[in-house]
Amino acid sequence: MSKLKHYTEQNVYDAARERLEFIFRHFTKVYFSVSFGKDSSVMMHMALEIAKRLNRLPLNVLYIDFEAQYQFLIQHAEEMLLRDDVNAYWICLPMNLRNSVSTYQPFWTPWNRDEQDKWVRPLPTYPCVISDESYFPFFRKHMEFEEFIVDFAKWFADGEQTACGVAIRTDESLNRFRTIASQSKTRFEEKAWTTQVSEHAFNFYPMYDWRTEDIWTAVGCNNWSYNRIYDFMYLAGMSIHEMRICQPYGDDQRKGLDMFHRCEPETWFKVVNRVSGANFGKEHAKSALLGYRKMIKPEGHTWKSYAEFLLNTLPKFEQEWYKKKFERFFYWWEHKYGIKREDVPDEANPKLEQQRKMPSWRRIARVLITNDKLCHRLSFSQTKGQWEKYLALKEEYGE
Repeated sequence: MSKLKHYTEQNVYDAARERLEFIFRHFTKVYFSVSFGKDSSVMMHMALEIAKRLNRLPLNVLYIDFEAQYQFLIQHAEEMLLRDDVNAYWICLPMNLRNSVSTYQPFWTPWNRDEQDKWVRPLPTYPCVISDESYFPFFRKHMEFEEFIVDFAKWFADGEQTACGVAIRTDESLNRFRTIASQSKTRFEEKAWTTQVSEHAFNFYPMYDWRTEDIWTAVGCNNWSYNRIYDFMYLAGMSIHEMRICQPYGDDQRKGLDMFHRCEPETWFKVVNRVSGANFGKEHAKSALLGYRKMIKPEGHTWKSYAEFLLNTLPKFEQEWYKKKFERFFYWWEHKYGIKREDVPDEANPKLEQQRKMPSWRRIARVLITNDKLCHRLSFSQTKGQWEKYLALKEEYGE
């Protein structure tokens, strides 16, 4: 994949500024989606400067508040969203988020009024906060986060060409690199750092080629404000490459849960009561128990027998959920590459497994061990209505 990269004489800071100018010059409708991690904070600071120079203020900003978050993050959100030059959409709505640290609650719902007594913090009351479930015509309670992002883009566009700035960087994950490197996505004017998300809306990634070092260099050189939780993470021993603050209960993000209770113990006490499995994730997210380190099957088991054993330990509705995914997995490999279910090897070349280029029972066992409910490790992606399908199975088979 490194062959797809090429280097220029221009530094990433100047390149990002040019891309932001390109966005404002080609679109009358522009907004920026932020999480107030280090990347999106830098993107917002840069966008504010460019928008001011081009007379495009106030800046439209979408922020989805996950409720069970660091207090330092909320403080930073306040200083960025309550500015006079910002038109904020501060979303506090009950939408479903992935919870990979619990078998029995694979999704959790921030700002769910049915669980208000457990909320980690009170609902913010600023004028820019949107907590009314009827505000958006497309919103429905328990809709999934990924659905909301796309539907918001359609709503904001309202039939006009619209640009959404997103601060993803390709060196953070293989999936993010694929977003830029993919040859199948529809681009705006053939720009590799754009993708079409709806008929009239495009995502733009002005900082896709930045490294973590570039982020902190920009913060330091420009004296920009940032989420101070990073200072505590650094003091706790994390490297700048390990620090992650987005939705901390996801499949990848859970590895940083042990930092939550160390950096903000008062908030963590409330989180444990709010999100099922949070403390379990804190204790085991970096252990073999959740597949973080090298996975070893028990003595006397093959990977196939171990996967079948793990499957049988789950509640009936959980078994059916995974069986449907596995059947689709086998079907795809047979019809795409002619590898029948009975020919799937117990294990394959680890590198090919990691790259998802070979099926194996070890891959299936890893899905079960890591509580990978969406089966990302089998190349499944988030699809619309996942929660409804899961609940239907739960109702059919019972707890």
